[in-house]
Amino acid sequence: MEFSSTSLLVGLVVVLFVLIRWRRKPYKLPPGPLALPLLGNILTMDNRAPFKTFLKWSKTYGPVMTTYLGPQRVVVLVGYDTVKEALVDNADDFVGRAPLPFIIRVLKGFGLAISNGERWRQLRRFTLSTLRDFGMGRKRMEGWIQEESKHLLESFRETKSAPFDPMFYLSRTVSNVVCALVFGQRFHYKDKNFLRILQVISGVLRFGSSSKGQLYNIFPRLMEILPGKHHNVFEELDELKVFTLNKVQKHKETLDPENPRDFIDCFLIRLDQEKDVPNTEFHYDNLIATVQNLFLAGTETTSTTIRYALMLLIRHPEIQEQMQKEIDTVIGKDRSPAMDDRKSLPFTDAVIHEVQRYIDLVPLNLPHYALRDITFRGYTIPKDTVIFPLLHSVLRDEGHWGNPWTFNPKHFLDNNGNFKKNPAFLPFSAGKRSCVGESLARMELFLFIVSLLQNFTFSCPGGPESIDCSPEISGFANLPRKYHLIATPR
Repeated sequence: MEFSSTSLLVGLVVVLFVLIRWRRKPYKLPPGPLALPLLGNILTMDNRAPFKTFLKWSKTYGPVMTTYLGPQRVVVLVGYDTVKEALVDNADDFVGRAPLPFIIRVLKGFGLAISNGERWRQLRRFTLSTLRDFGMGRKRMEGWIQEESKHLLESFRETKSAPFDPMFYLSRTVSNVVCALVFGQRFHYKDKNFLRILQVISGVLRFGSSSKGQLYNIFPRLMEILPGKHHNVFEELDELKVFTLNKVQKHKETLDPENPRDFIDCFLIRLDQEKDVPNTEFHYDNLIATVQNLFLAGTETTSTTIRYALMLLIRHPEIQEQMQKEIDTVIGKDRSPAMDDRKSLPFTDAVIHEVQRYIDLVPLNLPHYALRDITFRGYTIPKDTVIFPLLHSVLRDEGHWGNPWTFNPKHFLDNNGNFKKNPAFLPFSAGKRSCVGESLARMELFLFIVSLLQNFTFSCPGGPESIDCSPEISGFANLPRKYHLIATPR
């Protein structure tokens, strides 16, 4: 008995020593909830929607707070003013991207998405300039989207007003626009290899937003040991890599340096130009990883947003009807919508913006990283700290939105019905790490949604009240529930 009491006392002393040592603050860290060694704050977090926990804690600890995801220190930035001050006003300090273990495992640190330093600067500059050269945000790209819209409309007509799941109808369409930029081609909607890759991409986003996906990023070594379906995700991602490698190989065999066809051609040309440059970032590992970055990000985020938009318009048929009246007045039914129409469609434009705000697609934002000690608002954010600029808190900031928890297009309309901008509209994030494909996504959302409403009225078998717009999964991304819609030709 004496031995047990002594052992217990020694054990308590050791635990207290570890706890005190672990919680010792060599810096003036932002305040935050008490965290346990190794586990951090994960036991007191909503693992299905961690951003909700962060927002709740911010009411106690303020807009800059420290939490721990397992042993990893995390600083959370809450509210428009805080996020804007960090990402825009102090952009150089907050330019780092966190080394997410899941993505590190897949891409080995290569590519644009999670790289830092000179690799990131070179790849981002090259990617932006190349995509713009091939029409991103310009008339050339508008023509591609208009052409792809015709294929989408035809596929909807083929349903003959029967209920169907729009998920892969939309991902095929959106992905084909990215494929035109990256691969120089579109794929037939019934191409089995193409459909398989889209399934893989969808599965990756769902895994990354699931509890297991979040646990992998917190305890990667443990998750590598534990059995489970999470291992299948990496096997499926190998299919995407093989798909990309095959496309790159075909481009190499048919490359004409004088007439580049797409992003891959341009990268291969630059790779050849710098083949003798020591430490060049233009090599095959970065090419394969960046192509996968563009393919993944450019497919699922935009198609998911459109899927949410149709869901919300079914839920609010009066808004759908008002959009159609405006579209009929401005465009009619005999020509394709164009980006020049947007300024004449203020209500439609407001609805599309409100969809993006309301669905809050990436609530946590892609995590940033302290590449050095950062001084911010009187606090020190130590090097190697993960930083969450909480987009959820920006898109729900009560100081910038009249009723942030309600779907209301009036958030983007003035008293005269004209479209009005809102500085807190940051679905693509802000600063030097904002989304590379923002201009493309905006164009796609407008042209695809307007084309669909110009040609169809959307409903569902159970009526508007049967639609549940709350997310099925709320981790890295807010993913919509599956539903069936009816596309009735107008």
